[in-house]
Amino acid sequence: MTTPQDRGATRAPVRGLTVLYDAECGLCTHLRNWLVRQPQLVPLELLPAGSDRARARFPGLDHRATLDEVTVVGDLGQVYRGARAWIVVLWALREHRPLAHRLSTPAGARLARGAVLAAAKWRGSQGGRSQGGGHQTYRRSDGWTYHPSRGWSYSPPPCSDGSCATG
Repeated sequence: MTTPQDRGATRAPVRGLTVLYDAECGLCTHLRNWLVRQPQLVPLELLPAGSDRARARFPGLDHRATLDEVTVVGDLGQVYRGARAWIVVLWALREHRPLAHRLSTPAGARLARGAVLAAAKWRGSQGGRSQGGGHQTYRRSDGWTYHPSRGWSYSPPPCSDGSCATG
């Protein structure tokens, strides 16, 4: 009999996840160290974002963006960023899969997004990797950017992928 804690573990379509983390960020390395100690239902490989290994393994990724926003890549090429990345990582962990299921609901996703934004704000307050002014800039793929001294701003993503409507 399958319990709620291991639901889907034996038939998971994802057989491995690579977590790209900022090796120069204290919070990121703390979370990396925590992840390696957790019992995993899906194996996690932890790679420093922007490293030569990460660039060679995932040549199509925007590696600068992986330093600003947690990125997880599935073994079949799935790419998860921000809150979705953390939900997928929790899903891979034996003791946290039930939490991942709760966070994958609309209400849970708002909570997960808030946690990721709070972590980004904390990271920005700690200095570290800077983008002008000595503060961390947090960029999302949907066009929103957070800078600790200026707050949130929005720049629509470019239409280079052909997804924009033409008038």
